[in-house]
Amino acid sequence: MTVETKLPYDKDYINQFSQDRREPEWMRVLRLKGLELADTLEMPKPDKTKIGKWNFSHFKHSAQGDKISSLDSLPVEIQDFLDKENKSENLLIQRNHSVAYASLNKELKEKGVIFTDIFTALNEHEDLVKRYYMKDAVSVDEHRLTALHAALMNGGIFVYVPKNVQLEVPLQVIFWQEDPEAAMFNHVLVVADDNSSLTYVENYISNNHEEQTVANIVTEVVAHNNAKISFGAVDNFAEGTTTYINRRGVAYRDASIDWALGQMNDGNTVSENITHLVGDNSNSNAKAVSVGRGKQTQNFTAKIVHFGKQSEGYILQHGVMKESATTIFNGIGKIEHGASKSNAEQESRVLMLSEKARGDANPILLIDEDDVTAGHAASVGRVDPTQLYYLMSRGISQKEAERLIIHGFLAPVVSQLPIESVKEQLKQVIERKVY
Repeated sequence: MTVETKLPYDKDYINQFSQDRREPEWMRVLRLKGLELADTLEMPKPDKTKIGKWNFSHFKHSAQGDKISSLDSLPVEIQDFLDKENKSENLLIQRNHSVAYASLNKELKEKGVIFTDIFTALNEHEDLVKRYYMKDAVSVDEHRLTALHAALMNGGIFVYVPKNVQLEVPLQVIFWQEDPEAAMFNHVLVVADDNSSLTYVENYISNNHEEQTVANIVTEVVAHNNAKISFGAVDNFAEGTTTYINRRGVAYRDASIDWALGQMNDGNTVSENITHLVGDNSNSNAKAVSVGRGKQTQNFTAKIVHFGKQSEGYILQHGVMKESATTIFNGIGKIEHGASKSNAEQESRVLMLSEKARGDANPILLIDEDDVTAGHAASVGRVDPTQLYYLMSRGISQKEAERLIIHGFLAPVVSQLPIESVKEQLKQVIERKVY
């Protein structure tokens, strides 16, 4: 028997929600289209993971959050995510569904950089948002969860870097799910115009260990010709949140999109990270680590699709499973016909720390062109008892020995992450999850 999927939100509610936020007409129409499609479209079908009984419909849709007078007043677990070098600049904190703190360097403003919440962007930069919102990367009619996202979007961020502007410092967003029942239907839209570059870092955090709610997140990243985007994230939702994250990228000629993802949720999670290399000489590096624990089920898909000639795509995923956690890693490299001289490489590895933990690594190459290079590696295994014995024979406790092995297993990915702040945040979260 599946969970009831009928939502307690109807057409009247959607109309009022949109009106209260003074949204443009096209957004209201898109919301209503999403609501209508949600009744007819099927749920997504992640490989080897049954999500029919997961909670995607029991949540509170709207919750406000107070402004933050000082960053020093934030809880310690939030302060841990702040970029130590640029603690108060180029930072936005969304508390529940409200902007609690926002700062953008004056020099970046003068260069035309837009870094604001999605609702402000819809009012002040409507044409730009309309050009990209659920157009090239994610469609409203893909399945029920994308339709629900379109209908119920209640937060998010818009980033735009104009042509020929290179950002030397990162932009950071913290999404804080403070209300334990509040759902996040966040939409993240990051656009780098021709010859521009930026580093964007986001963090998700909640503390709902018993209350049940939902995170339905859609991210669209667009790198125009010769643009470079480094996208870093640490997802850290508590076990009460059922999480669906859909991160998509589109890279045009000579553009690059690099992903550095820490997938550290404690609840059931489906995560897709898909990049379309549309232009010639475009490239993407997708690197991700995960630690699963408790009874959670996770399904991670990293996919890079090559359309442009001489495009390069690399996928690197490492995961550690504890207790009764179950995780699926899907690595997919697809080279379309015409994408000659392209290269698709991937590596997925899973380490299981207990007899009840389960892991699966599925490398998939789909090649429709002859003149290409492609390769993959995958492994699933348990802690080497020889390693464990060696460490314990040196006076190290079993718990500490496992901790060292976990860090050693994840280090090849963590050490390669190009964003220093994400690297440090991940180390802290891994420490908390290991213990």
